[in-house]
Amino acid sequence: MTRTRSLATGLLSFSAAAVLALSAAGGASAAPAASEDKKNPSVTRAAVENAGAADYWTAERMLTATPGDVLAGKALERGNRSSPLLVEKGKSAEVKATRAKQQQPLAQSETPVKHIGKVFFTLGGANYVCSGNSVSAQNKSTVSTAGHCVNEGPGAFATNFVFVPAYQNGAAPYGKWAATTLIAPTQWSGSGDMTYDTGFAVVSRNGSGQYLADVVGASGVAFNQARGLTYKSFGYPAASPFNGETLKSCTGTASNDPYNAQFKTQGIPCDMTGGSSGGPWFIQTSSATGSAGTQNSINSYGYDRSAVMYGPYWGSVIQQAYNSAAAS
Repeated sequence: MTRTRSLATGLLSFSAAAVLALSAAGGASAAPAASEDKKNPSVTRAAVENAGAADYWTAERMLTATPGDVLAGKALERGNRSSPLLVEKGKSAEVKATRAKQQQPLAQSETPVKHIGKVFFTLGGANYVCSGNSVSAQNKSTVSTAGHCVNEGPGAFATNFVFVPAYQNGAAPYGKWAATTLIAPTQWSGSGDMTYDTGFAVVSRNGSGQYLADVVGASGVAFNQARGLTYKSFGYPAASPFNGETLKSCTGTASNDPYNAQFKTQGIPCDMTGGSSGGPWFIQTSSATGSAGTQNSINSYGYDRSAVMYGPYWGSVIQQAYNSAAAS
């Protein structure tokens, strides 16, 4: 039996009770109302009240936020179309045993990258953390991440959503950028279909009136590309053996998910864990770090007994979600 390590993680190592115990006091509790984008019919968007969101995310709250793989696991239970024999929560003991056999982690340490960072948000009264990336857009204010990091899939959209570029060891060198709008494919927000596990956030300008892309830069994006490309992925894995405080990366050639072909996802060799969800996958990398390439997917999920990270194929539907965000 194959078990799913939800969301690029090392398996739901946080119990449901622990998640529910996290306090979201002081932040907005009402989920933003969602609406369909009439120009992009496969897209759902939600306006976010962001007053106080940056202040809400104190150093302590950022440190104690739960990796978003928990949300991917819940989405899989609620809305995925795969066989229940193939998709289920993993057991932390199995993950530890698997990692004990690995002589060296596949994920490599990276110096901070200005346009890659962490995203923090609240869902269901609990605080979560994922990874994200500033992407090129006409509004200079668009961040890519996983669908399960903006919406429950299916369910409510997040509140208190902020992007912290170049995060490292609790530092936010370029500030905390609060979202004004969250966007996801309707197939994700309406049914939690893992095929479309990608989301975008539009963030407000900073206190100096500057746009995100003008401060930290932005990655180009590509859609409807060939399958089987070579990727370099980035993220902030938080579950053991990582601590979520520094940036990591994995590199490899993509291959199709052999267990849930209906997801149409691709995987690369990678053992990043929870917290890395939503981190960018780059093609056409040319710099020493590989972060100067074009983004073409995100960290989405993995399986317990396989050190492989899977990401959605960025086709026309996800392109519509991006277009909706970029034009906001």
